[in-house]
Amino acid sequence: MRNYPRTSSWSATAATPQSPLGRYIRWQVLLALVGIFLLTLLLGVTAYSVSTELVPDRGGVFREGVAGNPQYLNPLLCHTHEIDQDLCRLLFRGLTRLDRSGRIVPDLAESWSTTPDGLVYTFRLRENQFWHDGRLVTLDDVLFTVEMMQAPDTPVIPDLADLWRSVDVERVDEQTVRFILNQPFAPFLDYTAVGLLPAHIWRDTPPADLATNPSNALPVGNGPMKVADIQADHIRLEPNEFDTSSLPFISALEFRFYPDYPSIYAAYSKGELDGISRILPDDLALAREREDLQLFSAIESVYVSVIFNLNSPSVSFLQEKAVRHALYYALDRQKLISGAATGQGVVATSPIPAGNWAYTGDVRQYPYDLATANRLLDEAGWVDSNGNGIRDKDGQELSFILLANDDPVRQLMVEQISASWRVVGVEAVPQSVSFAGLVSDFLAPRRFDAAIVTWDISGDPDPYPLWHSSQAEEGGQNYSGWMNDQADELLIRARSEVDTEQRKALYTDFQRIFMEEAPAILLYYPAYTYGVSERVKNVQIGALNSPADRFATFPDWYILARRVPTNQLLNAPTSPESSSPPQGSLRMGVVE
Repeated sequence: MRNYPRTSSWSATAATPQSPLGRYIRWQVLLALVGIFLLTLLLGVTAYSVSTELVPDRGGVFREGVAGNPQYLNPLLCHTHEIDQDLCRLLFRGLTRLDRSGRIVPDLAESWSTTPDGLVYTFRLRENQFWHDGRLVTLDDVLFTVEMMQAPDTPVIPDLADLWRSVDVERVDEQTVRFILNQPFAPFLDYTAVGLLPAHIWRDTPPADLATNPSNALPVGNGPMKVADIQADHIRLEPNEFDTSSLPFISALEFRFYPDYPSIYAAYSKGELDGISRILPDDLALAREREDLQLFSAIESVYVSVIFNLNSPSVSFLQEKAVRHALYYALDRQKLISGAATGQGVVATSPIPAGNWAYTGDVRQYPYDLATANRLLDEAGWVDSNGNGIRDKDGQELSFILLANDDPVRQLMVEQISASWRVVGVEAVPQSVSFAGLVSDFLAPRRFDAAIVTWDISGDPDPYPLWHSSQAEEGGQNYSGWMNDQADELLIRARSEVDTEQRKALYTDFQRIFMEEAPAILLYYPAYTYGVSERVKNVQIGALNSPADRFATFPDWYILARRVPTNQLLNAPTSPESSSPPQGSLRMGVVE
């Protein structure tokens, strides 16, 4: 083996701690450790000092309790049941939709035009709109849906079917359809908001089988949500992946079915729910005490009123305008709302709701004024001649029967109204009947003196069905039998007028006549109160045409959140829709 000579002692010197090189390496290690410590400390201080904010994150399930079960998950059949309306609004879209003020705005249609005579409406369909199964929404779906409503044996509600049977439909091209009316009818646009049916699924279904077809059990719609699961006790909706215009933060919306509203409130108290679809007056006091429940209130497109039978010989005194005015002044409507209605409403000032585009407040009003009420009755010759507390004239007492349905709130209301009128010498005898009986046995055959009724006037504000003299005959809804030639003319002209501002002017004149004549006493616009758990954030419901509108801002609601540095907020997920509070939203007495 060959031996190699040793080299110098350099390696031994480098390994020696006392050598210059050893001391150099030791200082280098020490400095590195100090640097790492200082860098870690600096990063920690920096991280601590950077401001962060919670931002919405995607995920979570919103569980809402509703009273009853769905009947028809079909846009042509869902107009009479509140749960069906809620679901159809989320599952289906029409050519148009209603905005918060009751105006018609585009939906599946990108635009429309109307001829000056109000007879022809031409709609242009948006491109790239899809059904839940990924199929394109086409003009065939529009034409098919209209055909189903026009069919002689269709099960859709008569008003809807009758209107569409009077309309001729023409395909202009693959994206354009023309509707031709036989006479001008401005409220026609309301009827274009009905949801479409997918022709490729329903084409072979006879119209008579529309309500019984199995496709109703798992509907294919074109709305922002789709049915993911349906059981006897709940239905689960998830975002429509083909609709990217309003992708919500929340992953799913579940409606859970309960037998009644008290059961919903009890389920919320057990932690089974995040939302209460409607909080009744009886539950409101308890709901207000819960710190974990957000309460939102909005005025509905409804008014409660006392209507008079102006054609009944037995109560001919109700034909006297002075008597009707006196009854108005003698009623403290704000006290009525605070008492019987538990504060859930605002005093009605017009037969058109205050949030509607056609509303005007520039009309005669009737503040609570007992002195004026007594004066009007005295001047009209109604005095208490025999000292029994009831005014009389020419041998007839100022006494009549006041009907109300058997709802507990209505019963409190009719008792309070009766007591108020007794103060000025008017006897209104309360009588309770069932809701169905009120309509079929008393209102429809015009066998009543006075009655408390509620009118739903969502959508187009056209008062013609309720107050035109042609509707005073049996079969119409002008149960009061009010007839006024000037009001009739205004209502007919407004139905024929295409220009919205001109229609508004006509309805303004109508409202002034109506409030001056007072064929009914408008009591109040009811409030709809909605409860949502505090764990759900950014909830706003705004003005409502119907309770189904509470989900208009659902894409902005969120349950989950994450913390991000403030300077990274631009990268946080945001909803396509604006998250600013809608105008008119009320959170239990606080204007948002």
